[in-house]
Amino acid sequence: MMATVQNCVWRDGRLVEQGFPLDQLSERIADGANLVWLDFLKPQPRQLTELARELGFDLHSVEDALAPRERAKAVRHESHWFILVHALRLVAGADFQSRIRAAKISAFALPNALITVRTDPDWDMGQVVRRWETNPRLVEMGTPGLLHGLLDTVVDGHFEVIERLDDSMEELEDLLFEEEANTRTVQRLTYQLRRELVEVRRICLPMREVVASVIRGSVDLSEWVMPLRGYYEDLHDHVQRESEWTESLRDLVSSIYETNISLADTRMNVVMKQLSGWAAIIAVPTFITGWFGQNVPFLGFGTSTGVWVSTGLIAVCVAVLYGVFKSKDWI
Repeated sequence: MMATVQNCVWRDGRLVEQGFPLDQLSERIADGANLVWLDFLKPQPRQLTELARELGFDLHSVEDALAPRERAKAVRHESHWFILVHALRLVAGADFQSRIRAAKISAFALPNALITVRTDPDWDMGQVVRRWETNPRLVEMGTPGLLHGLLDTVVDGHFEVIERLDDSMEELEDLLFEEEANTRTVQRLTYQLRRELVEVRRICLPMREVVASVIRGSVDLSEWVMPLRGYYEDLHDHVQRESEWTESLRDLVSSIYETNISLADTRMNVVMKQLSGWAAIIAVPTFITGWFGQNVPFLGFGTSTGVWVSTGLIAVCVAVLYGVFKSKDWI
């Protein structure tokens, strides 16, 4: 099964070619006036290994690009950069399952080419292309500009997911304080959000080091990202903000969990008070009827007067106790 491939060639900031044959890639890159982008979707290991040998890529980076689970990283090699990041999206969940979906994106950055490798067809690379089209300066600045457009799109996707998790957190808070709150539902939603935030944090936290590594590695390479250093510094600030936002949401969901436990204890105390109050109310007529039920003479014994006296005492005592307990909010 062959990989899905799309590509573009720019010259002087203008698109000059699309969809060239893959076997002409080296020829396009060899022309220093060209800026080349090639995207591989679900490549076979053999295909990517042959391309790596042709372009001089580090084979360890090729293994990372193909491995199913790799941490985000940015590695500078002698002839190229290797950057691996994860894009995020939120899907409709069922039965309190995690809604987070991550798509791994690897990039090999050459002086005048960017080779991207994706394993998830559900993540749309077209949004990155549109980012390049709407900001021509990125294309004019060469590979660093293309790479910035890719990373900026990924980080924006992180923000969108975190924002939706924040909205879910507010909905959970509203549910938490409802009069008829379902404790089991709140507990399961809290667990779901905690799990999703752990997944998001695992993706977002390494992004700080990825962007910082690219910035640090450009100090002695003026032809690399130095002309776009302000762009990358702003990107690093966004990554820092998303990490802080994720941490604050983790603290908040922990607070919601603890609050839910406290509210459950409070509701239990209220129930116990109510049961105690009703038990006291029931105890009085039980005592009176038990007393008057003894087989000894008493006021009204053997007449209807005794029935009315006992009934009156029950009604009066129950009303008094109900009023007292109600005023103390026990029932």
